[in-house]
Amino acid sequence: MGSLDTFKDELTVLVTGFAPFKEQYPMNPAWEITASLPDYLPPDRAKDPARQMPSNTPAVRILKQGPVRVNYEVVRDLVPKLWDNPERKVDYIIHIGMAGPQQVYSLERRGHRDGYDKLDVDGQLLGDEQRRRLEGDSWIWNDVPEELLTDLDIEKIYKRWVERSPDNIHLRISEDAGHYLCDFIYFSSLAHLWKQQRPRKVIFFHVPLHPDPESLSRGKELALQLVRSIVETGLN
Repeated sequence: MGSLDTFKDELTVLVTGFAPFKEQYPMNPAWEITASLPDYLPPDRAKDPARQMPSNTPAVRILKQGPVRVNYEVVRDLVPKLWDNPERKVDYIIHIGMAGPQQVYSLERRGHRDGYDKLDVDGQLLGDEQRRRLEGDSWIWNDVPEELLTDLDIEKIYKRWVERSPDNIHLRISEDAGHYLCDFIYFSSLAHLWKQQRPRKVIFFHVPLHPDPESLSRGKELALQLVRSIVETGLN
């Protein structure tokens, strides 16, 4: 992209979060974290000068989208609008979703095309197997690979993310986003960009299901450090 001196326009990171979808979890931390993010990435507070973002790094705007209904058709309709809105430029998208109770925060490397056999929040199945048979070459994901990986350098992003995060938090790279709506929105983004032959500058961030204030505050800080790590890696 050239030297840092050439960057004049701000960068834009769009973050999505899902709405609640289980009766026992009336609050989805994915959306609570997303909604709490500031409109711009705050100044770098890294104590080690070697880890600080360069002073001439462009401003990073953070857009929030959601709460996204946990519904296959809603997601399928939404994703192209996130990437193709002519009124705004989006450089990166981070999809955030809720995982299990384990205190683990995961970056997902890949999304999956098939295997969506669970009902969404409205009791509907995706039904792509039948669509594929009926629609043939016109099926939305015809000729799209079964798995797609992010084009972001997830190993470098993860390394920076770990360096910027507290030592007592379990961060990892995951290879299975779960074959539900989290996996589905991720693959939908990956496939949309793959079909348009655009760089797949998207990642999925899984957070624990806990909605208490301490967990949400931790999730917000990790999300901001993830944004920072993605931007830093993209500029270097």
